[in-house]
Amino acid sequence: MPIVIATIKTKPGRRDEVLAAFEKHTPAIHAEDGCELYAVHAGTDRVTVVEKWADQATLDAHGSGAPLAAIAAAVADALAEPLDIAVMEPFPAGDEAKGLI
Repeated sequence: MPIVIATIKTKPGRRDEVLAAFEKHTPAIHAEDGCELYAVHAGTDRVTVVEKWADQATLDAHGSGAPLAAIAAAVADALAEPLDIAVMEPFPAGDEAKGLI
């Protein structure tokens, strides 16, 4: 089950615009096959999305899907730097209930 951490650093004053795009399109992502978690978090100058997908095939489908393309188009001009996207596999450590997404 792939875990994705995507960080979007926003231009000054553009964070709310990015959040609006996620607010509009996240319900469609939640409805995608294999989406187990798609959680948007906001800081003062960035938006971070934590994702969990059932398998690589569903992550790949998400990556080429219309909802993600719509978000990318909506936020392209608001980016202060290129997206930072990391795809990882869980590494269970400690308490299983607290150590895994």
